[in-house]
Amino acid sequence: MTAHVAHVPAKPGTFNASEYLLRAAFRPDTAGEIAVTGPGGDLTYAELAELSGRVAAGLQSWGLRAEERVVLFMADGPAMAAAILGVMRLGAVPVPVSTMLTGVELAGLLNDARARILLVSDRFAVAAEAAVTQAPGVRYVAVEGDAAFPVPPGVQASSFADLLEQGQRRDGELLDPYVTSEDSSALWLYTSGTTGKPKGAMHRHANIPHVVETYGRQVLGITPEDRCYSVAKLFFAYGIGNSLFFPLATGATAILDPDRPTPASVAERLRQYRPTLFFAVPTFYAALLNADVPAEVFSSVRLAVSAGEPLPAELCRRFTARYGVEIIDGIGSTECLHIFLSNRPGRVRPGTTGTAVPGYQLRVVDAAGEDVEPGTPGSLLVKGESISTGYWCRTATTRQVFQGEWLHTGDTYLVDEDGYYTCLGRTGDMLKAGGIWVSPAEVEAHLLQHPAVAMAAVVGLPDGDGLDKPIACVVLADGAAAQPQELSDFCRAGLASFKRPRQVLIVDELPTTASGKLQRFAVRDLAVTLLAAG
Repeated sequence: MTAHVAHVPAKPGTFNASEYLLRAAFRPDTAGEIAVTGPGGDLTYAELAELSGRVAAGLQSWGLRAEERVVLFMADGPAMAAAILGVMRLGAVPVPVSTMLTGVELAGLLNDARARILLVSDRFAVAAEAAVTQAPGVRYVAVEGDAAFPVPPGVQASSFADLLEQGQRRDGELLDPYVTSEDSSALWLYTSGTTGKPKGAMHRHANIPHVVETYGRQVLGITPEDRCYSVAKLFFAYGIGNSLFFPLATGATAILDPDRPTPASVAERLRQYRPTLFFAVPTFYAALLNADVPAEVFSSVRLAVSAGEPLPAELCRRFTARYGVEIIDGIGSTECLHIFLSNRPGRVRPGTTGTAVPGYQLRVVDAAGEDVEPGTPGSLLVKGESISTGYWCRTATTRQVFQGEWLHTGDTYLVDEDGYYTCLGRTGDMLKAGGIWVSPAEVEAHLLQHPAVAMAAVVGLPDGDGLDKPIACVVLADGAAAQPQELSDFCRAGLASFKRPRQVLIVDELPTTASGKLQRFAVRDLAVTLLAAG
């Protein structure tokens, strides 16, 4: 691949996020620096710009229009990164979706997004083939890799290499970016769907620099010397910030891993690629500790980040004690594009989610929408420039969640006098025992203090009188032994009586989403099955 790119200055009043993210490609001192690395190979900033230009030109030859959606069912790697940037460059909308979807689920998103074009990696071809037969609007498919891809009549299938070849024009120069504005639609991300049908959150071009300039620069302190590795993939809001927006906008390096992460595979990536910033979710931090990953694999990491669900204080302490790396826990959402509330390096308070990220305002309100006093639980609201414009074709839900400038996060929080926020769980996950509200997160945090416990999930199930009582599902640490009664006694000694689990169930694993978030409805189903069998 040649490294010839040409930069056309943006017209006044226009803004295209692909230009913002590829600024380093057009500076002589940074064009040759590595933008992305990993098992898929290295690309300099200039090479990434050229590759994204070829994707854009190829898609243009297929008739891709501004505002039209392109679904990306792809593994993390150079092609995926270039596809996101190339689609944005045309003023169209990349829609990266979970690669764990079944064919039926993928078809549902293709139909919902009205997508005519699907880009897919060969490792996911089987599900994609099934999806295309159920998505009559799809007209073009490009496959990254060698898989054969039979398609129904009326659908054109080609390789990703053929798409790039079609885009090889103008001597490799980038096409001029489409004349988008800050308010133009840049990216759709579908929510995980843990509590219902997935919804497409629509993000503007302006949302991308906002998360970079707030969380990326002011919390992470990211510099061109950083190397970013994220367990969360590019199809998540968390992952696309970690592995695309933050590194590219700052001239750093993204380490893109196409494989599904395991403690062993991630340890190998850390050894090989030496990241300085490491991003994961609490469940994966617990898995790393449980697998006894050697401490030296984190020797290059200057800071670890956790998001997706609350990080229990004991898990935070264990990880830092074991690996010598501080974890800053935060909360973000698909609707906010990235983290808006976070601990800070050197000022971590384990068990809290920290303080508001610069550029965001927060409120904790009661059922009437009034601000509560510090120390009083309430619903968390957030305001900031990165908030989605709404959900695609979900008018009722949009009106419920997006109220004026404020987004209802669906989380129950309390804030102390110092402005530190503590998560009590998803609002719908809170349960009452004996007429008193119980936070599952608090009970889980206590169970994690037991040396034999690696992971814990607490849900409410009705007793014989139809009253919800806390039930705990626990995964033991490798090589550890503990009986349910021992763990019940441990809770009895450290928790108020109404908070302690009425039963503790030992399980092999906890059900999670593709991003590692706990699926509490699935935990409830698991607990019901185990109790019925026992």
